[in-house]
Amino acid sequence: MVSGKVISTSNEIMDFATVQVKGTSIGTRPDEKGIYHLKVDAGKHTLVFKAMGYATVERTVTLQAGERQKLNVKMHQKDMELAEVKVEASHVGRINKSAFNAVAVDLKGMAGLNKNLAEVLTTVPGVKLRETGGMGSDMQLMLDGFTGKHVKIFIDGVPQEGAGTALNLNNLPVNFAERIEVYRGVVPVGFGTDALGGVINIVTNQRKLGWFADASYSYGSFNTHKSFVNFGQSFKNGLLYEINAFQNLSDNNYYIDYYVTEFSDDGISENTDKTKIYHIKRFNDRFHNEAVSGKIGVADKKWADRLMLGFTYTHFYKEIQNGVLQKVVFGEKHRHGFSFIPSLEYRKRNLWVEGLDVMANVNYNHNITHNIDTASYKYNWLGQRKYTGVPGEQSNQNNEAKNKNWNGTLTANYRIGHAHLVTLNHVLSTFERTTRSYVAGSSRLSDFSIPKRSRKNVTGLSYRFMPTEKWNATVFGKYYNQYNEGPVSQSDDGIGNYIQMSQKTSAFGYGAAGTYFILKNLQAKLSYEKAYRLPSTDELFGDEDLEAGRANLRPEKSDNVNFNLGYTPRFGKHGLYMEGSLIYRDTKDYIRRGLDNVGGMDFGFYENHGRVKTKGYNVSLRYSYANWFSLGGTFNSMDAIDREKRLAEGTGQASLTYGQRIPNQPYRYANFDASFYWHDLFGKGNMLSLTYDSYYQHEFPLYWEDFGDPDTKARVPEQFSHNLTLNYSVAKGRYNFSLECRNLTDEKLYDNYSLQKAGRAFYGKVRVYFGK
Repeated sequence: MVSGKVISTSNEIMDFATVQVKGTSIGTRPDEKGIYHLKVDAGKHTLVFKAMGYATVERTVTLQAGERQKLNVKMHQKDMELAEVKVEASHVGRINKSAFNAVAVDLKGMAGLNKNLAEVLTTVPGVKLRETGGMGSDMQLMLDGFTGKHVKIFIDGVPQEGAGTALNLNNLPVNFAERIEVYRGVVPVGFGTDALGGVINIVTNQRKLGWFADASYSYGSFNTHKSFVNFGQSFKNGLLYEINAFQNLSDNNYYIDYYVTEFSDDGISENTDKTKIYHIKRFNDRFHNEAVSGKIGVADKKWADRLMLGFTYTHFYKEIQNGVLQKVVFGEKHRHGFSFIPSLEYRKRNLWVEGLDVMANVNYNHNITHNIDTASYKYNWLGQRKYTGVPGEQSNQNNEAKNKNWNGTLTANYRIGHAHLVTLNHVLSTFERTTRSYVAGSSRLSDFSIPKRSRKNVTGLSYRFMPTEKWNATVFGKYYNQYNEGPVSQSDDGIGNYIQMSQKTSAFGYGAAGTYFILKNLQAKLSYEKAYRLPSTDELFGDEDLEAGRANLRPEKSDNVNFNLGYTPRFGKHGLYMEGSLIYRDTKDYIRRGLDNVGGMDFGFYENHGRVKTKGYNVSLRYSYANWFSLGGTFNSMDAIDREKRLAEGTGQASLTYGQRIPNQPYRYANFDASFYWHDLFGKGNMLSLTYDSYYQHEFPLYWEDFGDPDTKARVPEQFSHNLTLNYSVAKGRYNFSLECRNLTDEKLYDNYSLQKAGRAFYGKVRVYFGK
């Protein structure tokens, strides 16, 4: 037996290293304390210690029968592309070596930038950020042709469905996390999710040593303020604590271009000239949110590697400027709410037997949201109003929705020798909403007398075979179970005449994934999954305001295939990264978001839409020269096509939309960025960086593309935007100062249903870090 500890020259625990007997498949990995144990035959052996980003170490040992030797090793970092990503390079490499189509984004070098986590993701192949407006607006991430609820969000492996507005990715600062893992298409069972499009896992830094504090503040256009504070401490006896707090505020009073409904002096008649376009400022779109979370617990105990009790409080206030379409203007409509989120986390490696690692998380989200729309006025885009005598700009409401959401996750990994890994995961999620109205005599009170509940269970089991570092393969199965209970309208317009309905769903999915290194730096990945996606709570029950739910939605069923080829050669100081992916999805009972008009008002709604096939590809290319220069970009083409031939099941009526693209969904988009770095500028350990990035989006139709006159069809126009960022870091990143200009050329940018986004904007940020 050979045992010892593997650390870096800076005393970092190297739990991600590998220890292997040279010339054999015998090997192991250190545990979270950096301790390894390796059984070998008597005789002379060479042990090889490897870790991505570190120089390989070889040590020779000679052992007698029954002898135990202690061999400690220190590993030196290799020169990497950027000095700022040396430590995290190991994590990024570990994700990329998996059989799944995955990529990891290191955030350490971005901590000084004025970005949120959603904005960082736009550099990942296949990813597009969709926002309906400025800060606090509804946000969706497109991933390989799937959007919205098809893509699931996790923080440290814990699902965030039902987490609330304040914890959306577009409200979380880039300092919040250490890295982001993006799994496109087929997803490992360790997440226990029912995603079709993929998974985004936000990974926070859970290995901070000693005392630390990280604080930042930024200010910019539209009276935008962002601040973030993170501090904590770990003690030699294993006790540790951490506090996170952040806030965002913006008036979102940017200019848009649109026609105006003008009110006459008598306050009764109206005049609308759609050919006369005004350059007007938004005036009822203020947003702010605040969040504070604390964790306390212990680490590195015999009975627990990590046991943490946490608590999070969030609050938000959001004014509603417009409806689903830009023609609908609100002047006083708003919503606000808060959440209490207690949580418990437990992790233990080698629990009971060597090789059995267990992770468990449970959290409860108690959320209250108020939707308020009681003004008896109609507003136009100039901020003018006229008295209507009828309460409610859209529908008279002063409602309180109480959402109670439980999430529990259990993951067990069992390593058998060096080549075998079995993973079992189970996720339980429950949701309940009760709503009451404070509007006296409301005719809609009956809507809220029916409870809205959902219970979801997803269980996954996988087996991975990894005989060498050259290839590995995984097979897995998933069991899905969901129970829904809620109101379903029996009226033709989808409003009123509600009855209570319940629905049970269960299904079994399966799949396989494999990867093979054709050459040292040429890697191929192939995966297939028979997957199901259970309807989310938003799709089932809406938001009690602008989105109408449908409690009898059926789950989506999909056959997913992904093929990925990556090539990462290096020629001295020159680095090259090339990646290409082919994507195929055949989805039945596709859940599509559409628009409905009831009583002159537009609402978003969800429906099962027969069969949709998605075919596409994305390519990514990046070049770097030493640690001085880097440029790269991605191009994505994804066609989601309606393949349902019949208008309804059991009928012979042909569907008029067969063969058309799914509307209101981008299908070609790209990004490009270039960065320059000046090291040791005005002092050793300082660095100045200048980054240019741009985003391109091809035009796409708002409605079915073959309907209507092509010359007058409503389309979201082609867009090309440009950003510049200047960042200066002092004392190896301990202090950061950044300036940013977004939408440098003041392009007109649009998204869902042609909602216009902000023009040119400027931001500045200051950040300081203390501790190790």
